[in-house]
Amino acid sequence: MKNLSERAGTEKSSGTSSSSNSPKVKRCSSNNSNPKSSSSSSTKASSLLSGIFVSAFSIFEGRGEEPLHLHSDSRTPRQKKGVGSKSGSGGNGLVAAVKRVMASGSMRRIKEHMLGFNKCSLITSNSDIWLLGVCYKLDYSTGADPVASSGFAAFVEDFSSRILMTYRKAFDPIGDSKYTSDVNWGCMLRSSQMLVAQALLVHNFGRSWRISGNKVGVDIMQQLDQGYIEILHEFGDSEESAFSIHKLMEAGKGYGLAAGSWMGPYAMCRAWETLAHGDKEANKSLPMAVYIVSGDEDGERGGAPVVCVEDVSSRCQEYSGGQATWTAVLLLVPLVLGLDRVNPRYVPLLRATFTFPQSLGILGGKPGVSTYIVGVQDEKAFYLDPHEVQPVVNIKKDDLEADTSTYHCSVVRHIPLESIDPSLAIGFYCRDKGRDMISEAI
Repeated sequence: MKNLSERAGTEKSSGTSSSSNSPKVKRCSSNNSNPKSSSSSSTKASSLLSGIFVSAFSIFEGRGEEPLHLHSDSRTPRQKKGVGSKSGSGGNGLVAAVKRVMASGSMRRIKEHMLGFNKCSLITSNSDIWLLGVCYKLDYSTGADPVASSGFAAFVEDFSSRILMTYRKAFDPIGDSKYTSDVNWGCMLRSSQMLVAQALLVHNFGRSWRISGNKVGVDIMQQLDQGYIEILHEFGDSEESAFSIHKLMEAGKGYGLAAGSWMGPYAMCRAWETLAHGDKEANKSLPMAVYIVSGDEDGERGGAPVVCVEDVSSRCQEYSGGQATWTAVLLLVPLVLGLDRVNPRYVPLLRATFTFPQSLGILGGKPGVSTYIVGVQDEKAFYLDPHEVQPVVNIKKDDLEADTSTYHCSVVRHIPLESIDPSLAIGFYCRDKGRDMISEAI
């Protein structure tokens, strides 16, 4: 299996903007909770999480960026009339057009598959890699090259086992609109689908799950797990699938979600909450409660996020129909950690969240360009990229021979963690109250 890499987003934003006034934080506690002493690691995790929660500037939808059009028509008016023009300006325009095509996402991916893995651009450090709560140590048993280590091979196997959601085309129209594709506007939605799919994988199979046969590609269709196929079915692009783009757009109408318009992390989190607790089909398909960790004024006008154990317990009871006071919980934490860029003081805290066993990663990326960030090494953030257009695939629940190759990727891409959009959302999966981070972080 080829392991490929891409260096993305190396440009750094100049200057740092931050607020000098930290919002006040309310603390809620459960009268019937039983505090117990924590280990040093739990205390550390709690303080790191609290550092982000207490210091966050606000939790509101503050971005209205236009989507990045990765597949726009690169021809100039002169080229459209006559590509073979002999004029100097026409020739220069043709050269520029060719350069743009060669630098496009499609050509870049073709080049990756032809040339193979670029070791130098990805890993030059022997520092540990953290991927959604799992640490991979790059040993020195094979020499100085960290990519040749067994730890890196295990990391790539884990990375390529995460479920990838990308742009799709030729699905049924969304609602009353004429949109049959989410190209250039659905990247945040696809990133959120990846995060929730990861929560389902962990809930059903545990964090150690890897794709059957450790293969990624056309051979992946063999020996597929029934539960894994059922998860993919729920994310199909049709009204029949519980977590489809169609269902999410309908659930998010109250938060401004509309087909053809880019959406931010706060609205996306609220759409998932509405879908999980308002749609009977989705409620049956999602075996966990969804709780949004927001601040004052419900996150619309800022405020530090507040985890209230009584509210989480109430949400669990609501989810279970009054049958349980606590269930598995998907915590979504929308944050705004700066103005034009992430305030540098939050970067170590963001990096530390990937060391939590409950980590589900981050919805984030460049402004208007969302990705699913799943791991870190030093200053690098590794991510899955939804910006690839693929034909629609709707997998049936009982189709164990389905080709799922388009749902996985062995191309490891990275971006400087400090350069991501300050408007983001962090996800955590807490299986139960007693063991997990939520009981320690409050």
